[in-house]
Amino acid sequence: MNKKASSMHSQRVESLSHAQRERLAYIDFRLYFLGETGRPDLIDRFGVAPAGATRDLALYREIAPGNIEFDGSSKVYRIGKHFLPLFEHAPQRILSSLALGFGEGVNAASVPLLPCESPSTLSNPKMDVLAPVCRAIHARRPLAIHYHSMSSGRTQRVIVPFALVDTGLRWHVRAFDRKSGEFRDFVITRIEAPVLVDEEAQAHERPENDIQWTRIVELDFVPHPRLARPEIVRMDYAMSDGAIRMRVRAAVAGYMLLRWSVDCSPDHRLTEEQYRLWLADPLALYGVENAKLAPGYQAPTREKKR
Repeated sequence: MNKKASSMHSQRVESLSHAQRERLAYIDFRLYFLGETGRPDLIDRFGVAPAGATRDLALYREIAPGNIEFDGSSKVYRIGKHFLPLFEHAPQRILSSLALGFGEGVNAASVPLLPCESPSTLSNPKMDVLAPVCRAIHARRPLAIHYHSMSSGRTQRVIVPFALVDTGLRWHVRAFDRKSGEFRDFVITRIEAPVLVDEEAQAHERPENDIQWTRIVELDFVPHPRLARPEIVRMDYAMSDGAIRMRVRAAVAGYMLLRWSVDCSPDHRLTEEQYRLWLADPLALYGVENAKLAPGYQAPTREKKR
């Protein structure tokens, strides 16, 4: 497909209604990743009538004729020999769709589209806690909670939450804590009895005043120096110029480094199998409060004397 044809296809797709684009994107997805699709797929996914499913397939074929071929023997549409995706498919969303089902909405019993195994989630927030936390974030309102911490046990607090954080192991909420007067992370599974407070957040409680949240740190990861075949790691992470450069919030840097098992020691001393990446400049973590979570991290001498 040349650039002119691609531009025309994009314009044609953009001229369609949102509902039509959703259905065509689903056809595109099934052809690209499963190699086939048919009317029953659209009927089951969107609840359209058979005639409507036929029209959607015909429209897709009209816009991208090289992408789709009809197999009369089995009455399904198969991926065309000259297939080029009509839509952009974000890897994370596609992998989630393949593993959990494609946006099944109210269907609690959605099933994977392909055999797929992933690590079990051991920590899931309760919906009657997560929901008011989300409402408080959306409304920019304080939230009265009971919170259980390792250091203080059960306490009553008022927090001003503004973002959810997925650490890969559990979900946190980033918030200003009126009890300590600081911005902190609160593990959602440790929150009880959340109640929205009917007042505005104060100026100093807003996220733009959270230095760890607004600060962006640049981290360069390279294959761990102990590895005999660093080129394999470069393939695993699609490295360009032999490294990955990440720009992340200081408030989440430690969680990310722990999740990805990045050796953050200055002399790459961690030799266990899970450490395939090394943080090329551990000083990039200077001043990051949760750097203590990073494997092998050692605070610079200046930081230790504080």
